[in-house]
Amino acid sequence: MTDLFWPGDERAGSHFSAEDFVGAMLAVEEDWLGRGFSTPVDAEQLALDAEAGGNPVIPLLRILREQHPEAHRGLTSQDVVDSALMRMADSAVATLRRDLRVVTDRLAALASEHRGTPMVARTLTQHAVPTTFGFRIAAWLTAVLDADDDLARLAFPQQLGGAAGTRAAIVELGRESPADVPRWHTTRAPVTRIGDALVGCTDACARIANDVLTLSRPEIGELAEGSGGGSSTMPNKANPVLSVLVRRAALTTPQLAATLHLAAAQQVDDRADGGWHAEWATLRDLVRRTLVAASQTAELVTDLRVDTDRMAATLAAAGDAVLAEQRSITDDPAPTYLGDATAYVDQVVARARRTPEEPS
Repeated sequence: MTDLFWPGDERAGSHFSAEDFVGAMLAVEEDWLGRGFSTPVDAEQLALDAEAGGNPVIPLLRILREQHPEAHRGLTSQDVVDSALMRMADSAVATLRRDLRVVTDRLAALASEHRGTPMVARTLTQHAVPTTFGFRIAAWLTAVLDADDDLARLAFPQQLGGAAGTRAAIVELGRESPADVPRWHTTRAPVTRIGDALVGCTDACARIANDVLTLSRPEIGELAEGSGGGSSTMPNKANPVLSVLVRRAALTTPQLAATLHLAAAQQVDDRADGGWHAEWATLRDLVRRTLVAASQTAELVTDLRVDTDRMAATLAAAGDAVLAEQRSITDDPAPTYLGDATAYVDQVVARARRTPEEPS
């Protein structure tokens, strides 16, 4: 899948593509029926036919019932769409966490390598006190680990409530009523929680990208992307394109999650009139943009170039400006003023190196 309006979209693979959506809806129907379907389904034609009923399940059923007339009995369209969205989200989050694992492993290695690499800390864009590059990386790593923890806590429940959540048809058909399955036709926390967790991921990725963008400015030159992108008019330029594209995602995903919350707030009666429909494409864009950003971040940190000499030179050139607080606190002329920065780096690295089953 590609998108000329979103360079790099192919990194998200088939997640939340039209074909993925059709496959997930078919899987829901097959699980309910207890048998498979051999009838081919054209995703493009299904999309064209979906407008008349407002959702793709209605035209899908016309195809499926040609083979199995009893298909879908007891369900409603929202059961199928919601359950399909959760299946797709579960798969996408698994892929996302694999990319974040690449990021955390690389950042842990970099933080250990540079735990004592001196550089100047900057606050409100200005030189502040001495720090280490390892400490800066530990901040990046903390954000990524926190985002991954939020992903790990997500649940992807199926939807099985029938026409209005009462499961009346299911009971009348003598089907076992799955009491442990929540009914969330108009309580959309499963969707908004996914949205919030995804935005947390792009926040964490942008935390890294923003620093790379700043520190790769020629007048600073402390970091650089492994292979920058070109310019249409200036062949000498090596633009930090990966960082730019990661930042792009972080500038747009919060609004997508806000749309999911707005749709949740606009739920009404026992099934909503538009709020539910607003979620599908919104969640698709949010999932795919987050997957792309995580993949680009993994590449960014894997190939990141660090100029330790430039970091040391900048710190030295800062002179008294970075010693002011130290002199106001202590008379000790020691050249370092790092507090417990290295201990914190070690703590964050240890957290990153726990197995996925261990609590963080």
